[in-house]
Amino acid sequence: MKIMQLCAIDRTIKIFLKPLIRHLMDQGLEVICVCSGGPYTEELKREGLDIINVPIERKVGVLSNIKSIFKLYILFKKERPDVLHVHTPVASALGRIAAKLAKVPIVVYTAHGFYFHDDMPPMKYKLILNIEKYLARYFTDFIFTQSDEDRITAINNRFIDEKKIVCIGNGIDIYGRFNPQNICNAEINKLYKDFKLTDENIIVTFVGRLVREKGIRELVGAFGSIDNDEARLIIVGDMDQGCRDKKTRDLIVRKYKDNRKIIFLGFREDINNILYVTDIFCLPSYREGMPRTIIEAMAMGCAVVATDIRGCREEVIDGETGFLVKPQSEYDIREKLETLIADKRLLNSMKAKGRERAKEQFDERQIVGRQADIINKLYEEYINRGSI
Repeated sequence: MKIMQLCAIDRTIKIFLKPLIRHLMDQGLEVICVCSGGPYTEELKREGLDIINVPIERKVGVLSNIKSIFKLYILFKKERPDVLHVHTPVASALGRIAAKLAKVPIVVYTAHGFYFHDDMPPMKYKLILNIEKYLARYFTDFIFTQSDEDRITAINNRFIDEKKIVCIGNGIDIYGRFNPQNICNAEINKLYKDFKLTDENIIVTFVGRLVREKGIRELVGAFGSIDNDEARLIIVGDMDQGCRDKKTRDLIVRKYKDNRKIIFLGFREDINNILYVTDIFCLPSYREGMPRTIIEAMAMGCAVVATDIRGCREEVIDGETGFLVKPQSEYDIREKLETLIADKRLLNSMKAKGRERAKEQFDERQIVGRQADIINKLYEEYINRGSI
């Protein structure tokens, strides 16, 4: 079987898709990755991944989108994949249209979080939901969702036969990279030294794109009003390739860059080490699919403060492994952070319970294996019957 993994940018492959790709390759399958060229393409090629770059914008633009569909169509006709597995909103839409034109036999779509969400105006929500439904019904053979809420939404709106919609969840390397027992003490000591941290500090960490919808403005506002000399906020992330919201990033960096209690790190490779020194992980997003960063934080023994939205509320047990707060509520974020900073017993209890929940629910090996099994089954059905 030849399978193509399609997404908009190479960072998605590096951070999210590589375990699945490796698993499929280990099964002896031919896997081709398709995405826009970016800073990680050559690195991924050196690691043995087969990557073909096709320019794919992350926004809707008629001319650029048509060009991408045409280039993908030419690529599919040339490579003749048996399975196309698409990811990320715009890339998944363009890829499925091109696949239909090129008569790709099997098209699988992973909804890492449907683009329509509760924060949208009703008319926009309905429009995008109907676009997703149309793409699912006429251009898709199977749908993976990462959150069960998305699975139920797709079923209730009759995207396709509910037997072809499966919630696969999300997972990480629980027993390897994101295992506190595997941390290198020398690297941790260097972090403390580099960022002038001490054991007395209560460390709050955010990991994500510095854009409005991630709630970063509310977080820095809430943290800035906390009266505690030992509290520190570590902000990991910047703007992704093709990101349009430069205003938010520039605003918070300009406003808080001289605040000694807030540390801006940009993109980092050592997320596991940073989370190891973290006490409270905060993700106050307006919308999510099934956020991987929360799982990583729980695995490394962090209490979590996150918004009560799709995905987050499937990961965080409110009052046990962390707190769920109202979206766009600086007041709620501050209140829960202050509660955890003041109550060490509660903080430590949530840390321990978070690690246990991550081990029980979010083992990457199970998630990857489930996807591979379904893809193999779809291919076998196609071979045996000549169609899905």
